[in-house]
Amino acid sequence: MNEADTQQRIKATDVARYLADHPEFFVEHPALLTELQLPHDSGSAVSLVERQVSVLRDRNMDMRHRLSHLLDNARDNDRLFDKTKQLILALLEARDLGDAMDALHYSFDKEFNIQYTRTLLFGDVDKIAGSQARVVNIHEAREHIGALLKTNRSFCGHLDEAHKQYIFGDAAKDIGSAATVPLVYGNTFGLLAIGNRDPKYYRSSMGTLFLAYIAEVLNRLIPRYL
Repeated sequence: MNEADTQQRIKATDVARYLADHPEFFVEHPALLTELQLPHDSGSAVSLVERQVSVLRDRNMDMRHRLSHLLDNARDNDRLFDKTKQLILALLEARDLGDAMDALHYSFDKEFNIQYTRTLLFGDVDKIAGSQARVVNIHEAREHIGALLKTNRSFCGHLDEAHKQYIFGDAAKDIGSAATVPLVYGNTFGLLAIGNRDPKYYRSSMGTLFLAYIAEVLNRLIPRYL
């Protein structure tokens, strides 16, 4: 017997002695029972007990994975909530439309890592120029992106080329997928749009709760500047 075998035997002996001296060990650590392999002497057949233990072990692993996934989602939601809170506070502290648009675009770009952000506002260019928002005539907007405005609902997925060109301009060729939401306060006064190079990043099956929430805040804030 080599030294490694001797050390292994000693370790196994120590474990056996410890368990003999502490018979309550598995009572205090029941989770370890699901990890034990205890085959029964039943030849090539698998005993019912073995099968039940195997099923329970698989279920235990599945529950662990689900719990880990839930914890990851909870952490992501915490981070999202904190970033959203900071954005809302920055919007509330804005002194004019330029400040509000700077806060929005900076947060989307630096905090949320959104690749493309566009804000269209409908109105008089001379009255509301001077911000990162693009000001367009409402009749012109309805002519080009009327399908995105008429429902007052969020859109998520692939935009046709004409819509992408009107909203994102020179960056349209890089937009693989996008999400949009009309800005409405009584009447529709704008459109908030975000884009990504990945065609699968924004999908029709995705939830748009975050974007809709930010739009609701803008719906209350921006009209005071228009």
